Amino acid sequence: MKRSTKTTTFPSAAVMNRVLRRLGRRYEIDRFVKRNGSSPFRILIGCVLSLRTKDEVSYPATDRLFARAATPREMLRLRTPTVSRLIYPVGFYRRKAEQIREISRRLIDEWDGSVPADLDALLTLPGVGRKTANLVVTLGFGKPGICVDTHVHRITNRLGWLDTRHPDETEQVLRRILPRRHWITINETLVRHGQRICKPISPICTNCPIFKDCPRKAVQRSR
Repeated sequence: MKRSTKTTTFPSAAVMNRVLRRLGRRYEIDRFVKRNGSSPFRILIGCVLSLRTKDEVSYPATDRLFARAATPREMLRLRTPTVSRLIYPVGFYRRKAEQIREISRRLIDEWDGSVPADLDALLTLPGVGRKTANLVVTLGFGKPGICVDTHVHRITNRLGWLDTRHPDETEQVLRRILPRRHWITINETLVRHGQRICKPISPICTNCPIFKDCPRKAVQRSR
């Protein structure tokens, strides 16, 4: 008896183009770069600070920190308690302060103070996962990549584009099916949509610009 296997019907490029273009017209999709600039180092540290922290907290913290230290060498001159004080109240600020100084040290020791443009190299840095590494590669260097966080993972599954259990798996599927024109912008597009409309619990479906294209997979209650 053959074991049954789960099959997934992926959406067409036309459907994905329509959905992402419609959302792109509604939301500002380059907010991170406008706020942090295109410096790979600032994008890297800004993303570390943003993890598990709201934008309204992480953006001012990044500003305060980079007003004192804008390069890895300058950052390493700051003591860990000073970095902690500058980035407070971001989530896990003491741990992140240690990670920022260690990231700066590694960049100096291994890459002469520059941020590597290679995904695998970035993943060796403390506190850097695939989301952060992809954000640096795409926004800092303009290289192709797909940054998948909880919003991208949740919404693409809710749209029925894929059926995955983990953001890393979502990234790999999107690399196969998503038109390349959307690789860099999909993260900010779906983050904005997830923050405002497509919330984890009780999404505001009555005000959703892509309602007709969404089967609302696993949505039990909506507004």
